Amino acid sequence: MALQLWETLKEAIVAYTGLSPATFFTLLALLVAIYHVISGLFGSSDNHQTPRSMEEMQPLAPPVQLGEITEDDLKQYDGTDSKKPLLMAIKGQIYDVSQSRMFYGPGGPYALFAGKDASRALAKMSFEDKDLTGDISGLGPFELDALQDWEYKFMSKYVKVGTIKKAETDGEVTGETTKAAEDIPSESSAVKSEETSSTAEAKQE
Repeated sequence: MALQLWETLKEAIVAYTGLSPATFFTLLALLVAIYHVISGLFGSSDNHQTPRSMEEMQPLAPPVQLGEITEDDLKQYDGTDSKKPLLMAIKGQIYDVSQSRMFYGPGGPYALFAGKDASRALAKMSFEDKDLTGDISGLGPFELDALQDWEYKFMSKYVKVGTIKKAETDGEVTGETTKAAEDIPSESSAVKSEETSSTAEAKQE
């Protein structure tokens, strides 16, 4: 019975494939081997990608409060250092935008705003370097409204982590110096006062 089945199988192989049974089974073995090799390659690729995917899904570190910093200090948080948070400021208020790194990080559409107070640029929807500043003087009502909308968006979505320290202007420094000078009595006034006291004492004698 088994012999008859084998003979029937050989006849079917020859009839349908035109190959001898030995050639047919050799090709079949090669196909199975190729399948296992390809499956192994794809499986290995998946295993290599899994740790990376898990790393990308790691939760962000909680925002760190910086307090009051200068604009120069803010520049180091522009996303070029992946170990530091991604920050930007609006109207002097600094926000942690690390969760939107795809937008504000390197290569993102708004990357040039990172590490800066971009108030003027956001108000004007400008990408020019001259507008990357916190100076909003001279803006029109529509631009100020647009800036207000951006500020509301940042306040509701991101955590405020600090403020930008305002630089002292020459006028403020001069005013403080003048006030300090006024508070200190001059040497000539002191000498004059002593002379007046001496004259008064001499007359009394």
